[in-house]
Amino acid sequence: MKTSERIQYIKNWIIEYCRLMPKEPDSLIVGISGGIDSSVVSTICAMTGKKTFVVSMPIQQNKEQYNLSLKHQEWLKNNYKNIETFVIPLDNIFKDFQIALSNFNSLHGFANSRARLRMATLYQIAQSNNGLVVGTGNKVEDFGVGFYTKYGDGGVDISPIGDCTKTEIWEMGGELGIIKQIIDAVPTDGLWDDARSDENQLGLSYEQIEAAMSNSNSKYYKKYLKIREPNLHKIKPIPVCKIKKNVKQ
Repeated sequence: MKTSERIQYIKNWIIEYCRLMPKEPDSLIVGISGGIDSSVVSTICAMTGKKTFVVSMPIQQNKEQYNLSLKHQEWLKNNYKNIETFVIPLDNIFKDFQIALSNFNSLHGFANSRARLRMATLYQIAQSNNGLVVGTGNKVEDFGVGFYTKYGDGGVDISPIGDCTKTEIWEMGGELGIIKQIIDAVPTDGLWDDARSDENQLGLSYEQIEAAMSNSNSKYYKKYLKIREPNLHKIKPIPVCKIKKNVKQ
């Protein structure tokens, strides 16, 4: 599928999904980070013609990432009339959260809590505007290695780019005319004060993971599985205890 066709397909999928809901939503809610995934998703949402809320939620955010999110908001407003942009700083809420849970200190836990605070923020906006929270996770993160926060950025209503690789998203960014600084930026989840990259955390680049996902003979396949296996609890459905009838205790 050509890149332009993929964009149109996703746009039409969002429109049709909304149309078929028992109560059609009035708006689409997208949290942006200054990265390519959220920039592409928010732009495609804007293309649907539905009212689109584009929300930046800095929490001790790297200045460069934050500035890119603001530039993207401005770019959207200059190109689409159905956009509303918001900056909602969550620094103080996060600090209070850290203090309240200081007896349960975990750097990784607090990093994930940033994503969960953002999720709660997006749903508050959605519920006050009959909106859908639109996911920005891609195929590599969501279904390849599980590189996202459970009930954080993974807590969404729809996932329009969940079947797209990172490479395809970069291509869509170019086709859509996304700001070049965003396309060229080093991918990061934005959950750490040191702005560590995704590749630094994963130990493989997105291109290498994609190679492993598509070919079990790839030299990266074993490392890919090693990254994936601890995160299968995110990728697989939540286990449910099924009660068997007529079973003697």
